[in-house]
Amino acid sequence: MKESVVHLHRKAGSAPVFPPVSGTPGKAAPEKQVLAPYEANKLAKRLRRQVGQAIQDYRMIGEGDRVMVCLSGGKDSWTMLDVLMRLREAAPVAFDLVAVNLDQKQPGFPEHVIPDYCRQLGVPFHVIEQDTYSVVKRVVPENKTMCGLCSRLRRGALYRFAKDHGFTRIALGHHQDDIIATFFLNLFHGGRLKAMPPKLLSDDGKNVVIRPLAYVREHDIAAYAGLKGFPIIPCNLCGSQEHLQRRQVRKMMDQWEQQHPSRLAQIFTALQNVSPSQLADRELFDFAALGGAVGDASWLKPATADGDD
Repeated sequence: MKESVVHLHRKAGSAPVFPPVSGTPGKAAPEKQVLAPYEANKLAKRLRRQVGQAIQDYRMIGEGDRVMVCLSGGKDSWTMLDVLMRLREAAPVAFDLVAVNLDQKQPGFPEHVIPDYCRQLGVPFHVIEQDTYSVVKRVVPENKTMCGLCSRLRRGALYRFAKDHGFTRIALGHHQDDIIATFFLNLFHGGRLKAMPPKLLSDDGKNVVIRPLAYVREHDIAAYAGLKGFPIIPCNLCGSQEHLQRRQVRKMMDQWEQQHPSRLAQIFTALQNVSPSQLADRELFDFAALGGAVGDASWLKPATADGDD
């Protein structure tokens, strides 16, 4: 079966609050941006090369894989689907691509857009309907960030669907800018050196998650989405929150991009060249074993509450 809708706690929406889908009214895809043929071809080749390199470097997709391509309707996920389709045409291995959208029942969500465009592309698709919107709005206090809870609910629904339907890979549309931003969010607000890996195994060991756009910059994705005229659906749930920590980090990154164009590329390269012995994580590197055994260290007592004497 090429397409389906899976209903999970469906709830009728209220009055539309979503902005119109970008593009010409009444059409599935927006107006395409004008780009010189040479530049357009160069951009398309660069994206295919970068995605192909990421797939090869991290062994993301192999013979017989069933890849669940998670579609939000944003520029990133549409670009991911499009590039994967192009790569599959010339791939030396056979694998399946199935688009999956989680309809979170946000009021006014244009639920016809993704199915209509997938039919135009000839891509098999599924729509999961689960009212996470009402849960997030009910649980999260006013003016508080919704992203954490929303992300967990969305991830749980997608993971369950992938396991139940035999998908061997879950493809997410995070790009290089997302990975770098996540690194700084964890550094500044979580006290951890942690980012988004290009490939990971879920905590329960039942799903393999891949990020084919790991080597792709966001500005290239935006240009490509404009070139292809994808029907972009904005995220109204989190997009209405003006003071997100991620937004502040992205502002910092944008300033760096203007003042030091190569800095972000260097940061991503650093994430691929970690030296555990040059950090301070005792779980990651056995510092205690350096220089041989130290013998009885019971004389090393912590300072008392009264002072260091």
